[in-house]
Amino acid sequence: MDSEDRIERIVDIYISAEAVREMKFKKDTEDFNTAKPQTPQHTGSDGVKIRSSRAAGVCLGLLCVLLLTAVIVLCVHIYTKSTNYTHERQQLLTKITNLSEERDQLLIRNENLTNERELLILQNGNLTKERNQLKSEKNELQKCVDGWKCHQSSLYFISSEKKNWTESRCAEMCLCSFYKSCYCLTSQDFVKIISGSSEYFWIGLTDIEVEGRWKWVDGSTLTSG
Repeated sequence: MDSEDRIERIVDIYISAEAVREMKFKKDTEDFNTAKPQTPQHTGSDGVKIRSSRAAGVCLGLLCVLLLTAVIVLCVHIYTKSTNYTHERQQLLTKITNLSEERDQLLIRNENLTNERELLILQNGNLTKERNQLKSEKNELQKCVDGWKCHQSSLYFISSEKKNWTESRCAEMCLCSFYKSCYCLTSQDFVKIISGSSEYFWIGLTDIEVEGRWKWVDGSTLTSG
């Protein structure tokens, strides 16, 4: 009986010791689990500060991203504008060069036209003088006595009196300072026209020196019959 009682006591003590260890382990585990979320312990104001700090960090990050995006967009815009302005500037310089060349060409043409105008004015002045001179000569010729005819810048005296050869030659010698011999066939044709086919006119030819060898009264030889 004593042995059995002793064994039972040992078993009870062992069981009690095991139970105590288990209880202590459970308690330590509960204490650890309870203490972990409370280490470090935070009050309500500390939580608000942490959340505010996190929100401020997020906002600051977003602002940095937005600022970086704005800077990139602005740089691209400035580069595009600068490229466009450079291209427009080059076009304007080209236009200025072309306009300068056109201006120089216009100045040269204007100078040429001015010279041509001055030349035309000079020619017009000369022609005006020549015309006035011709008018004056015409007026002087119109003042001549009756019987004088003008043909191709030559004057022809047509006498209305009928005379023999000697009298005609004498009258011609008196008018020798004004007389123009009919050296060409055209002049002779003119004489035929103004004289008519029924009348005969002496035009200043003679063969008094050698018969059949006609000469003008000024001694020159007849070149066309």
